[in-house]
Amino acid sequence: MLIDTHLHLIDRSKLTYPWLSGVPALDRDFLYNTYASEARRCGIDAALHMEVDVDAGEMQRETDVVKELSDTSGQLIRGAIAACRPEDEGFAGYLERQMADPFVKGFRRVLHVVPDELSEGAVFREHIRRMSGSRLTFDICALPHQMSRVLALIDLAPEVQFVLDHCGVPAISSGALDVWKDGIREVAKRPNVVCKVSGVAAYADAETWDVETLRPYIEQVTANFGWDRLVWGSDWPVCTLGGGLSTWVATTHALFAGSSEAERTKVFSANAKRLWNL
Repeated sequence: MLIDTHLHLIDRSKLTYPWLSGVPALDRDFLYNTYASEARRCGIDAALHMEVDVDAGEMQRETDVVKELSDTSGQLIRGAIAACRPEDEGFAGYLERQMADPFVKGFRRVLHVVPDELSEGAVFREHIRRMSGSRLTFDICALPHQMSRVLALIDLAPEVQFVLDHCGVPAISSGALDVWKDGIREVAKRPNVVCKVSGVAAYADAETWDVETLRPYIEQVTANFGWDRLVWGSDWPVCTLGGGLSTWVATTHALFAGSSEAERTKVFSANAKRLWNL
């Protein structure tokens, strides 16, 4: 069983995605039925939808659209990691509304698409602290050179459960390991962080990567975070840039083939069930 903790859906008839024009390979619809057909064949039994950086005025609409999809019998979607803007004064009210909806499991604000100073602002930090003790997680998507800022944010709110997306976004194609490794070691020292095994194929050379290309990165996060603090995600449709969903699932099984059944179960489903009460 696999629980996909990082599914993106793109439906341009319902939502606006300002960033898509800059990524031609993804500038089209990626709808639920297309995903679900392949996901079921790959052994994916449940999924969490991850926000797709829609227009800021459509954040609630995105959650509503995904929730409506999930209400249909037999759907894979079990919840949403919603978009948020902690830098806005209105975040407190937004947090209260999302807390009242059990479908919302957490928040994400991608940090590498905004100025570094954003996460250092007083309002942003106050609002992250406001999440302390809540059931909502906060996904962090940042580049290796931003890890000092990430660490400051994590240390600011030790009672917030953070999730480090895409193994910390290693620059696999360039082979620049040292800065990434140092960041992973430091982040993993914080007990309130879980690492998401997702997205890494998109950071490798699309034409030449194979299982062994990715293995050092997966082994590094496993060694640092341990089996109880890893979750799995597809990053569909971004994973289509590195081979596609079926390729990533097959690669996942190959990467973890040497681990025990109990260890694989934790990464593939059990940790996600516990973390998001699925």
